[in-house]
Formats: sequence, C-alpha cells, structure tokens
Amino acid sequence: MEGLVRSAIVLSGSVLVPLAVGRAADLFARYADARHPDTPLWGLLRRCRTPLYAVLVCAVFRASYRATHWPPLLDRTAELDHILLLCLIGAGAWLTVRVVSAVVESAYARYAGRTRDAARLRRVRTQVTLLTRVVSVAVGVVAAAFALVTFPTFRGLGTSLLASAGIIGIVAGVAAQSTLGNLFAGFQIAFGDMVRIGDTVVVDGEWGTVEEVTLTFLTVRTWDERRVTLPVSYFTSRPFENWSRGGNELTGTVFVHCDHSTPVDLMRTHLRGFLDTCPGWDGRAWDLAVTETSPTGITVRALVTAKDADDLWTTRCAVREDLIGWLAREHPGALPRIVTAQAADARTH
Repeated sequence: MEGLVRSAIVLSGSVLVPLAVGRAADLFARYADARHPDTPLWGLLRRCRTPLYAVLVCAVFRASYRATHWPPLLDRTAELDHILLLCLIGAGAWLTVRVVSAVVESAYARYAGRTRDAARLRRVRTQVTLLTRVVSVAVGVVAAAFALVTFPTFRGLGTSLLASAGIIGIVAGVAAQSTLGNLFAGFQIAFGDMVRIGDTVVVDGEWGTVEEVTLTFLTVRTWDERRVTLPVSYFTSRPFENWSRGGNELTGTVFVHCDHSTPVDLMRTHLRGFLDTCPGWDGRAWDLAVTETSPTGITVRALVTAKDADDLWTTRCAVREDLIGWLAREHPGALPRIVTAQAADARTH
C-alpha cells in the first residue's frame, strides 16, 4: 500500500509540478505582454508553453521515477532512461525552435513598426524567413546527432564511419549537388536582394507575386490564383522580370489601332480628362502619341503610370475600354477599316 501511494505521488508530481511551472510561466508572459504592449515578444513566447511543458515532464519524471520503487519501472531503468533522454532531446529542440522563432518574429515586428519603406520590409521579411528555416534545420540536425550518439551501436561504428568519410563525402557531394546548389541559391536570393516576398515578378511567362521563399524553392502566386513553384536556382541562373525592384511604381502602355483620319489632338485631350477620374492612375506621368503608321492605318500609344502592378493593369484596361468607346461614339470614322471594294479604274474617268 505504501509503495502504491509513493508511486501515485511521484507520478502525479511529475505531471502537476511541470504543469504548475508552465502555467506560472504563461501567466508571467501574459502579464508582461499586458504591461508592455509595444513589445510583441512576450505574446509570442506564450506559444512556447507546450514544448516547455514537455521538457519539464521529461526532466522531472526522469529524475524522480526511481523514487517510486515500483518493480516494473526499476527492472527497465536503462531502457526507460534512454527513452526519456530521447524525449528530452526532442522536446528541447522543439522548445529551442519556438523560442528562436518568437525572438526573430518579435524583432521583425518592431522593425516593421518603425520602417515605412515597403521594399526594405519585403527584403528583411525574406531574410528573416530563410534564417528561421536555417536555424530550425540546424537545431533539428544537432538534436538528431545527440539522439544518435545515445545509441551504443552508433558510437561503436564511429571509427569505421570516419575511416570511410572521404568516399561517403564524395558520393554525397555528387548526389546532393542539385540540393546544395538550391541551398546556396537561397542564401544568395535572401542576402543579394534579388527577389523578395511580395515582389511582382514575371517568370517562365507567368506574372504573379512571390508568396513564399524557402531554402530550396520559391512559390509565385499568379493573377488567377494558381501557384507556380520553382527551384531557387532558377532565379540565379536565368533572367526574370522583377517589377517591384527599385520601387512598386510602374509605367504601362495601351496600343490602339486607328484610321489615318483619327483626331489625335482630341484623343489626347480626352485621355487627359479621363485619367483625372481614373482611381488607378497615380498622376506621375501620361502621354499619347502616334508610334507607327502603315498603309492601312496608324498605331496610337497611350502611356500611363500607377503605384503598383495591380493598379497598372486596371488602369490600362480602363484606358483601352474608354478610348475605344469614345472613338465609337464621337469619331466612328477613326476606327480601323478594311477596304473590300475594288479600286476605281482611272481609264473610266
């Protein structure tokens, strides 16, 4: 009876003590977050309560389970110690990743609150995302290495593995050449400021916005909500268009095919009046000129500007529709015509 009570106390304490400590830490983070609302770190650290509880349970139970004097546990001390150590390593890695992510996100949030440069924010966001992933992978690799070292078999094979490390390194280098290339290309993208999350790009004939950047691939969300996934090495080995580099402002053109009798001056005046009522035009620049002529007509180019790619597309469509409608209403003879009648014979006159 005494052993049963002791076991119940130890087991319940291994659960309740970590729960109390984790609850106290969560309350402290909540209190600090309420006292310092301008510091998002405390609120983000509250996401660490689950891995913290897992670490505390593993540590307390590993240190106290022998006090139960319960034969089923004492007979398997070595196996239980090993299992709890592996759980502790995994929970510790989980907690480390959560803490690092909270610190990085807090720093980015404070930086974003002080910076009004959208391009710089996108660059920092891309770098922060990649650095967080690198830290997560590094912590996972270290945790896996510590876990493997706990197995006596792997420690015994250490010498033989090191002896063949040269051959294994050559084989692994050849096999992972593409992966390593993408990995280094990811760092080049992050710190070379080539492309950032939120940039408007044209790649492989697809126009869209960069939605996600990882160490190995990049996702572009197209205008029709499709996702195009490309390896990051694509952006370091092939040319692509980045419409957001150097600023989001863009200049676009609208081409209208007209007849030679088109009143270009009136058309230019009408375009200026229409742009004053167009919400997508940012007011920086506009123009209308004849850029080409042919025996059958002329090509009129309207030039407009907008603050970003979405507004530019909307403005171009609006200008195209308005000019065509205006010509159809006011000057139908200015629309292009296809002459199908036979030419008059000069000998008949």
